[in-house]
Amino acid sequence: MNVFRRKKWSPYAAGALAGILLVLSVLAAGKYFGASTTFVRAAGFAEQAVADIRAQVGEKQVLLGLSGGIDSALSCYLAAEALGAENVLAIRMPYKTSSQESLDHAQLVIEATGVQSMTIPISEMADGLIDKFPDMSSLRKGNIMARCRMITLFDQSVAFNGLVVGTGNKTEILLGYTTLFGDSACAFNPIGDLYKTQVRQLSRALGIPEVIVSKAPTADLWAGQTDEGELGFTYEDVDKLLYLYIDERYTPEECVDAGFDRKFVETVVARVRRFHFKRVMPPIAKLSNRTVGYDFLYLRDWGT
Repeated sequence: MNVFRRKKWSPYAAGALAGILLVLSVLAAGKYFGASTTFVRAAGFAEQAVADIRAQVGEKQVLLGLSGGIDSALSCYLAAEALGAENVLAIRMPYKTSSQESLDHAQLVIEATGVQSMTIPISEMADGLIDKFPDMSSLRKGNIMARCRMITLFDQSVAFNGLVVGTGNKTEILLGYTTLFGDSACAFNPIGDLYKTQVRQLSRALGIPEVIVSKAPTADLWAGQTDEGELGFTYEDVDKLLYLYIDERYTPEECVDAGFDRKFVETVVARVRRFHFKRVMPPIAKLSNRTVGYDFLYLRDWGT
């Protein structure tokens, strides 16, 4: 099969695809973190959601970066189930320090879903900048790797004529644990409204290999690096707090009253506020009576 066959994309189809995939992921996981695997695999739900996708957008193409972690694995499973494996391209983009385990786990997903796949190393691209600054911090190196991967994905989106699928979960988005114009860049994100805890639940329900579901989340930037080690708290703990603070609209003081440590609450709230800029379009200086992001917001402004 020619993975670079041409198909036309409609912005309306893209929006419908994003919405339906989001419904698939959110409803399947359940509103609360206690949703059981039996509930998540409720008979006929996934099949109906897939039927709705096909009816509204047809058999379109998408692509995503497949890291070997749980988030990209779940996005890949959802896309393959919704659109058919032949319409999904998974791209592994290892850096020279990437672990073999990550590549192997990505391969497990490729084989389980049957999606098309490519491997495009980014070491040469990233090192062109990294090698110019011998004292570069791990943060800067990680940001360069993330942006090199997104350059690769959006280049291949033209060759494959598909939309780039996001792989970031709600916890990461709220905490700002993403690279702006790097792993946060995408055309749509089917798991962006699922907390990490819910991502794990849905992944188990869909049969994603347990070795992927249960391993410590990591960006695989250096040996031994883990998300929770960098953040300073577990996803399980922060998801419970974020659910109250964001979804239930508790004040920080009410979160403390609910039993959370005050310093923990203050740390998390500060992160949510500090990194809000990553969740919105860049502000535009308003100089006219119709300004993008202020007065020009909706499709109705297009006369539709």
